[in-house]
Amino acid sequence: MSNSSTDDQLYFRQLLSGRDFATTDPLAHQMVNFIYLIGDRHTRECVVVDPAYAVGDILRIVAEDDMTLTGVLATHYHPDHVGGSMMGHTIEGISSLLTQCSIPVHIQAEEAPWVMRTTGLGDEDLVVHSSGDVVTVGDLDITLLHTPGHTPGSQCFLAGNCLVSGDTLFLEGCGRTDLPGSDVSDMYESLQRLASLPADTIVMPGHRYSAVPSASIEEVRQVNYVYKPPSREAWMSWFGGANS
Repeated sequence: MSNSSTDDQLYFRQLLSGRDFATTDPLAHQMVNFIYLIGDRHTRECVVVDPAYAVGDILRIVAEDDMTLTGVLATHYHPDHVGGSMMGHTIEGISSLLTQCSIPVHIQAEEAPWVMRTTGLGDEDLVVHSSGDVVTVGDLDITLLHTPGHTPGSQCFLAGNCLVSGDTLFLEGCGRTDLPGSDVSDMYESLQRLASLPADTIVMPGHRYSAVPSASIEEVRQVNYVYKPPSREAWMSWFGGANS
């Protein structure tokens, strides 16, 4: 089953590709992407984070929960998060979603050209943001945090005490820094920023690369090897130029 918040107002669902949606898609099984539905139970409005693989399945889940989809939050431009071509596969994503509902796509400004190139979307489809901007869904505020490193405009989302961390921070490890647009030094700064969040913040990653689907930032800081280097210099020595 997918995880659901028990908070009275916060509607929050963590859905796993190949299990909760896109169940017949071998690539979805292989990539183990998480998508998220975040919204306001009182107003019945929600947004979707990183819709990919099976847009129809995602919209069906929204409808079954008696919610109305009002926007898309994209963590970064890679096709397994927004749709596009990858490893010889064409992944359905945001461009297909927008043919079924006219809603804004919220991204960091630095990611705009990358998202447009990957998805075929135009400027008119995107709402560009700076770090710290807030997207309001019903009466719920979602704070957008710019966390470059994996890509130039990677972003994370804070809703209540939940951090949707995309491919910036996994429970074990972090996003690769050897891909187009990646930057090892930026990743160090972004990881430190996330580490400074309140200890009880729950990290909800972009992929299920660990046995459990979520953990507190305090737990992640204690066990994740990316937090072992004691300084920027040590980080660059350990991770500079390598996959992280």
